[in-house]
Amino acid sequence: MSISAILDYPIEAFVTVQAWLFEGLVQPALFAAGLMLYAEQAFDAVEWFLLGAIEITLLVLLMGWAERRMPAEPSGSFLARRVDVVYTLLHRLGAFPLLAFALLVPVFDALEGWLRLAGYSTPELDAIWPGVTDTPWVSFLIYLVVLDLLDYWIHRGQHRFNAWWELHAVHHSARHMTYWTDNRNHLLDDLIRDVLIAMLALLIGVPPEQFVLLTVATRVIQSVHHANVRWRWGGIFERVLVSPSYHRLHHAIGYGHEGPARGCNFAVLFPVWDILFGTADFRPGFVETGIRDQLEGRDYGTGFWSQQRLALKRILSLYSAGKSH
Repeated sequence: MSISAILDYPIEAFVTVQAWLFEGLVQPALFAAGLMLYAEQAFDAVEWFLLGAIEITLLVLLMGWAERRMPAEPSGSFLARRVDVVYTLLHRLGAFPLLAFALLVPVFDALEGWLRLAGYSTPELDAIWPGVTDTPWVSFLIYLVVLDLLDYWIHRGQHRFNAWWELHAVHHSARHMTYWTDNRNHLLDDLIRDVLIAMLALLIGVPPEQFVLLTVATRVIQSVHHANVRWRWGGIFERVLVSPSYHRLHHAIGYGHEGPARGCNFAVLFPVWDILFGTADFRPGFVETGIRDQLEGRDYGTGFWSQQRLALKRILSLYSAGKSH
C-alpha cells in the first residue's frame, strides 16, 4: 500500500461514517419532522459531532494520562469537575461555531453583493501573494494568526466590560482547572465570541473547510493549556505558544481579573499579543485558581443551570446599579 493511500484511508473512513450516520439516523429524523430544508446544515453538523467525538476521545486518553502522571495540583473528585464535562460535551458534540458561521453566510453574501455593486470587494488574505499565500498550509497559518489576534481582543473585552465579565466569570470560577475546563462558558458568552470569529472569518475569505480545521486546532490547543499539568515550555518556546503554566496565571486568584488591564496573559494561542500590548506575565509557578470574591463566599453556582442563571442575575444587578460598563 502506498503512503498516499495510507494517509487517505482515515479521511475516507471518516467520510464513510459521516454518510452512514446522516443517512441512517439524521436524514430519516429530518424527513419525519419536515425539516429536509436543513439537510445540508445537518450533514455538516454530523461532521462537527464526529470531530468532537474524536477530540474528546484523544483528550481523555492523552491528557487524562498526563494529568494523572504530572498534576499541578491534586485532581479532586470527578463530581467536582463533572459540570465542566457537561460543558465540553455540549460544545464539542454540538455545533456552536458551525451555527454562527452558517447563519452569517447568507447575511454576508447579501452584504458582499451590495458592496460589489458599489465597487468594493471584501479582501481575501490568501490572495495577497499568489503562489505563496494561497498554498493551503500558508493560508491556514495566516488565518490562524489573524483570528487569534481577534480572540485576544475578545478576551480583553470579556475582562474589561463589567456585564461581559459576569458572563466570562463562569469560566474563571473554576477552582480546579483540567482539560475539561476550556468549554466552561456561559452560553451567551460562547455565542458572542463565535459570532465575532465567524464574522471575521467570512470577511477575510476563510473557506468553510479551513474554518473547520481552524476551529478544531484552536480548541484542542486550548484544552491542553487548561490542563492540570506541570507543563511549561520554557525559553523561547514559552513566548511562541501558550503553555499550561502561562495560562494558569491568567486564571490565578489575584492575577486573572485584577490590575490596570483587569488580568494578564489574555492570549489564546500566541503570547506575542500579550507581549505587544503589555499584558504578558511569564513568571513560573502553579498558583491557586478562581476569582478573589469566591474566597469571601460569593456563589457562582456549582451546576450548569445555576451558573447560567446566576450570571444573568449578576448582569441585571449591574444594570440596576448603573455599573454595566
